[in-house]
Amino acid sequence: MKHIIIVIALIGTLKTVSQNKYDANWKSVDSRPIPSWYTDAKFGIFIHWGPYSVPAFSKVGAYSEWYWMNLVNAERTRQGYRETNEFHNRVYGKNFTYPDFVPMFNCNMYDPNQWADIFQKSGAKYVVLTSKHHDGYTLWPSKESDKSWGRPWSSTNSGPGRDLLGELTEAVRKTDLKMGIYYSLYEWFNPLYNSDVDLYVDKHMIPQFKDVVEKYAPSIIFTDGEWDYPHTTWKSTELLAWLYNESASKEDVVINDRWGKETRHKHGGYYTTEYGSGMPNADVPWEENRGMAHSFGYSKTENIEDYNSTQELLYMLIDIVSRGGNFLLDIGPTADGRIPVIMQERLIEMGDWLAINGEAIYGTTLHKETCQWTKGKVADAERGRYKVKYDIMRLTVKPEPGFATKEAFFTKKGTTLYAICPVFPKDQLVVKNVTLKSGAKVELLGYDDRALNWKQQGANVIIDVPTLSPSEVPCENAWTFKMSGVKH
Repeated sequence: MKHIIIVIALIGTLKTVSQNKYDANWKSVDSRPIPSWYTDAKFGIFIHWGPYSVPAFSKVGAYSEWYWMNLVNAERTRQGYRETNEFHNRVYGKNFTYPDFVPMFNCNMYDPNQWADIFQKSGAKYVVLTSKHHDGYTLWPSKESDKSWGRPWSSTNSGPGRDLLGELTEAVRKTDLKMGIYYSLYEWFNPLYNSDVDLYVDKHMIPQFKDVVEKYAPSIIFTDGEWDYPHTTWKSTELLAWLYNESASKEDVVINDRWGKETRHKHGGYYTTEYGSGMPNADVPWEENRGMAHSFGYSKTENIEDYNSTQELLYMLIDIVSRGGNFLLDIGPTADGRIPVIMQERLIEMGDWLAINGEAIYGTTLHKETCQWTKGKVADAERGRYKVKYDIMRLTVKPEPGFATKEAFFTKKGTTLYAICPVFPKDQLVVKNVTLKSGAKVELLGYDDRALNWKQQGANVIIDVPTLSPSEVPCENAWTFKMSGVKH
């Protein structure tokens, strides 16, 4: 009966979304409710993959998918213009151009079903593939792309000779994950874009965008490359009214906030932060997106010390979810279509943790306090900016002298409260400012559903923490105490 009620509620939500008529203005477009599948999902996989995966080079700390721009734009000194040119000239020669990489982008080891299996095992609930990055090269057959570039510029008639997006969409939809796309509004060196942006929008971008949506009906659309012009130039509200009213994705599609140089953190379905720590509040759904190391696209310059450990990535996920956000974690496949083993390992290990603790992540909402601090000076990470320092280990297990750490992250479902501890508590866990009902049950997730002893002491709950041998500990990192029966 519980499952039937949930299904009926979801159907009602979708009908509400689909039956409304949205006009081409922000007031109307922003009024559309965000489908609940997204706010329940919490964890997604980002994929940056294209011809830039052939050189797979970036100055450490920079993005490899910006290779073409870093190669030709001398003003990008901080992003690796000199390093990229030295590498390019040494390995490929000065006369080798970026389009010459396309035949080498062969994807001959690409197995979309194997990718989808890894994503499912990771515990993620949605996937976002770069259908087209700023270089304009499309991973699906796009006639607009080939026409405006004046050369084969899509994956079906050059390079791999395959519909990479279509194949992954089909594979992912065999699982219970949602499938989505990243789509760049602008294209650095598209002749039409550089000669007449209005003509580019009307004759290239809009029909191309509608084509990819109608072909693959993505459940999430992550736009980017919006910063050169306001939303009026991109005709974003007109495009979104079509998306919500008429498109193949209208029922469950979710969009981000990158639709014009003035729209981030102001308009759209959910707000985005990038290589940061998320938004300062949860008034609007938000998502932090980042790679496992410094680059979104695969970069051969990144070594083991550049990668976040599984523990760091897990603690980011938990921290972000406790504050009301989603975590979009990126992988960068190789040019022949392999997910690097270190990335596979991170995803599988995160999935192992979520298999035990996922109920404290998926479908949860905010508690009145997002976390509980230890004694000491409280200094949380900065919020809402691009590439702000986010040292999750300092906030949890490796504090600076005199500083507090987050000893418990909180999430909840109804009258059930979850306290996720980055350090396993010794003897007792004191959960402050929480009152449990008489007869409430307290458990450690993964510990054979055994009820733990607890008592109410004033405004606090005191939980007796069992002494466990290494073989009894349910997981390696972050332990979840489930309290069923919280008084509101």
